[in-house]
Amino acid sequence: QVQLVESGGGWVQAGGSLRLSCAASGRTFSDYLMGWFRQAPGKEREFVSVISWSGRITDYADSVKGRFSISRDNAKNTVYLQMNKLKPEDTAVYSCVFAWAVGIDYRDGGKYTYWGQGTQVSVSS
Repeated sequence: QVQLVESGGGWVQAGGSLRLSCAASGRTFSDYLMGWFRQAPGKEREFVSVISWSGRITDYADSVKGRFSISRDNAKNTVYLQMNKLKPEDTAVYSCVFAWAVGIDYRDGGKYTYWGQGTQVSVSS
């Protein structure tokens, strides 16, 4: 069993920055994936970013590439999402995800076993 605890959401003006954190507790071993999805009101859930424990896998949605950066601290089983140059369209609930297997379609939310409770990010124009 893995528990995910997110922090770092909030409100910011367009152009600003926020950093999200997600700490995984419980049994974690071998290589695994952690990442972020988001869902805005009235919209489909969408993939944001992913990183593997080994660092061999790192990917971003086109909509955030060049503005967001994902990183991890393996000693703390924590993943971070640094979000810069935020836009109003980035407003959403951001959820941390965890999957044991790295050989999955990581852009498919259905492939992740564990989800965090979600943290709200609001960007005003």
